[in-house]
Amino acid sequence: MRGTVLADIAPNGLRPELEHLLAKGGRTQMVYAWYPEPGRLELRYLASAAAREDFRMWRCTPEAEMPSLADLAPLLGWYEREIMDLFGLPFRGHPEPHHLVLHEGVPSAPPPFSPAAHGEALVPEGSLRHRTPVIESTEVQELPFGPVRADVFESAEFLFFYLGERIIYYQPSLFFKHRGMEKRFEGRPPAAGVVLAERVSGVGSFAHALAYCQAVEAAAECVVPPRAAALRVLLAELERLYNHLHYLGHLAGTTTLKVGEAQGKLLEERGKQINSRLTGSRFLRSLLTPGGLRRDLDPKPWLGTMLEALREDIAEYTNLLEHSESHLDRLIGTGVLEREVAFDQGATGPIDRASGVNRDLRRDHPYAAYDALDLEVPVEQAGDADARAKVRIAELGASLALMQRVLLLLPDGPVAAPVAPPPGSEGLGWVESPRGTLFYAVHIGNDGKLARVKIKSPSFSNWRCFPFTVYDTNMMDYAINEASFGLTIAGCDR
Repeated sequence: MRGTVLADIAPNGLRPELEHLLAKGGRTQMVYAWYPEPGRLELRYLASAAAREDFRMWRCTPEAEMPSLADLAPLLGWYEREIMDLFGLPFRGHPEPHHLVLHEGVPSAPPPFSPAAHGEALVPEGSLRHRTPVIESTEVQELPFGPVRADVFESAEFLFFYLGERIIYYQPSLFFKHRGMEKRFEGRPPAAGVVLAERVSGVGSFAHALAYCQAVEAAAECVVPPRAAALRVLLAELERLYNHLHYLGHLAGTTTLKVGEAQGKLLEERGKQINSRLTGSRFLRSLLTPGGLRRDLDPKPWLGTMLEALREDIAEYTNLLEHSESHLDRLIGTGVLEREVAFDQGATGPIDRASGVNRDLRRDHPYAAYDALDLEVPVEQAGDADARAKVRIAELGASLALMQRVLLLLPDGPVAAPVAPPPGSEGLGWVESPRGTLFYAVHIGNDGKLARVKIKSPSFSNWRCFPFTVYDTNMMDYAINEASFGLTIAGCDR
């Protein structure tokens, strides 16, 4: 597997291996399960060490009950619970043994990812509820909010216990519309998987498709032509551009800065119009294919001119945001995520970097043409809503500069190479999406079709971290705090 060191580890060897990794400053990324053949389950643990070093992939044949590693690496907690729900493999000593994905009344036996799954037995009502604290005071109020929410927000239920305006307990419940996207890949030709990857999370269509294509390319040991690699960088940064502009507009709306909201979303619209003129798709879809691009693009010279005009307007807009006292007053000190919590719980992307963790896959594990480009990675230390906004504002400037450099150095040549991953091969692809680290692990079956596709989505990680910023905060600041994380439920509930 290109870019990854694969090692076989017995169940009793996982803990010492993880302790060694953490002692050297490494970090786990995820654990997932799959069936290499019917009736034989296998676990894969993905970990990262130092920048520019290959990722570690540990292959483990599980026992009937696996030891949980969530006490050492808390970010594995949700992945272990997901495996318990979808594959039926228990993890001994898990600190949160209740269900994560399944809800009352959904098929549970056999587990949804079991080759024998028929959906016959249903989860009984009341068996999945997260354990809530016992509240004896009559002054504490309980507010279950959702899963249906106003406007166009995705389905989720949030449970608040609050005293006055102070939140003393908070529990989000997601996965109300779990679409089984990973399962949908199975049995499809590798080239057909791009269409599914583009639809895992609409606002990350290009990032998901790119990570998927790179995983297939790694399985096939395919080298993408230089022009296609450079254009992939350009398109990835265009996606980051409109995402961050939408984020700033939405965040301004939560602080009641309505003019700031309108201006941010107008700039977002201009970014999407650039996407449409360049590619025919506002969300940059139907461009990628394993091996490169479906077709060539001609972005010069008009694109550089439009990006420069947009850069000037963005600079004016963000300057106004950063000097609007009513806006800043609501952001500074709101939703603080401590650095240690961000690292342990698996925060990623701007959330991670706003808490002082200096990591970015574009620089640390470069892909496409990023290794040939100078990349500025902004980092803040405060870990609050203001720091998260500052990181994204700085990334806007860095992305615009990066795109102009790509246009200046864009090479000629083909934009696609043949790809044919052999039966039994596997590959790992990764992207620093607008919301953080995104991984696709792809396994090719003996028939040459997709046997397993595992997605590590940034929102899956950041939703896990978010509650740590809500406890002991103010109800009036909750919407601001949630908006400052830039979370998507579709990206989590895949």
